[in-house]
Amino acid sequence: MIKCNVTVCGTVSRQAQMRANKEGTQFASFGINIVIPAKSGINKTVEISVAKTCNNLSELPPIQVGTRIEVAGILMFHKKGEALYLNLSATGINTFNAGNNDGINGTMEFRGTLGKQIEDKTTKSGKSFTVFSAYSSEKDGDNYTYTWVRFMQFYKRKEAWMQPKAGINAKGDLELGVYNNRLDLTCRISECSLWEKSSNSYQH
Repeated sequence: MIKCNVTVCGTVSRQAQMRANKEGTQFASFGINIVIPAKSGINKTVEISVAKTCNNLSELPPIQVGTRIEVAGILMFHKKGEALYLNLSATGINTFNAGNNDGINGTMEFRGTLGKQIEDKTTKSGKSFTVFSAYSSEKDGDNYTYTWVRFMQFYKRKEAWMQPKAGINAKGDLELGVYNNRLDLTCRISECSLWEKSSNSYQH
């Protein structure tokens, strides 16, 4: 599970349309393009699919393709094959004071499995921090897909339970970048704990 409470600023890429889910709840659906800065190579434009519960489009600000827009809500990441999809359930939409700079700012909640490398490091000023990666898995047909996140925990050495394949609950600041044309997810941890994985969990 990767769940992020964010504010997104970008450009409308798909016109808003009314749709309904399986329960019959009405919502507006549209797309936002965000340029993510590259850590290596060139910047990457990603599209976020936005859904906002409403009865009709007149309840929302005008959402036209090419308009600058700021949207607050819950961002979820879903992987199918090698493609990573970004879906935003909106709680607020603002087209009047949206800034000129693209960005995704907010916090991440993560539940998943630790990878093999969990490293203690020290800053130039002598402060301790831990670096590791973990993945969240989800079912894709008969198979599983895995979304990896890189974590940094400052001013703290790794705890005894932080071992490869251990379950982890983590919260912290979300950072997005691009590395070799792939979206790179990073979280600066504010708190984390052992997750006791259950036998019927999708996590491996």
